[in-house]
Amino acid sequence: MSSPDLPPDAWPWLHDRGRWLASWLFRPVYRVRVHHRERIPARGPVVVVANHSAFVDGPLLFGLLGRRAVFWVKQEMFTGVAGWGLRRIGQLPVRRGEADRRPLTAAIGVLRGGGLVGVFPEGTRGSGDVATAEHGAAWLARTSGATVLPVVSRGTRRPAGSGRRWRPRVDVVVGRPLSVPAGGGRAGLTAATETMRAELAGMVRELDELRSKA
Repeated sequence: MSSPDLPPDAWPWLHDRGRWLASWLFRPVYRVRVHHRERIPARGPVVVVANHSAFVDGPLLFGLLGRRAVFWVKQEMFTGVAGWGLRRIGQLPVRRGEADRRPLTAAIGVLRGGGLVGVFPEGTRGSGDVATAEHGAAWLARTSGATVLPVVSRGTRRPAGSGRRWRPRVDVVVGRPLSVPAGGGRAGLTAATETMRAELAGMVRELDELRSKA
């Protein structure tokens, strides 16, 4: 049976099992601290925008958000058993660096069903400083009217030159819901994207400062 807050080919029961698994899967590996979890809306359409510095960022957030979550995942992951499983738990493949309307329309369907869509606006893993951002998340928010929720994390990426780490501390900060400019056309989309990027970049800087004093 399908659910309006998931893509049509997802299995809701498997999605919920997957979230339960992800909620404890990383506990033996990381010491995770979630700041301001109460800011996550319990229901209604939400676009979560997050920085991206390590492979585990997506699965980690999937288990931490406390509600069903549909992430955009790079197309290359959708092969074999892993691809089958990602589709059944409701994750959406996206082709990076080329025009692809399918993940956009599928995500709009999830948001109109009252669901939550997660996007890494940087488009790929890197330093996680959010120096650049793609337009997809802003387009989703402007088209659907969904709440935009910024989330940043630090600690999942191994520092350059460091060796193996033993249960490193990971901080996840949930920001306040963000208003994006409503102007039309390409200029409006660019302004909304920059608003999201600047908010995420500022949160990352604040979190880095907080962690440097810990």
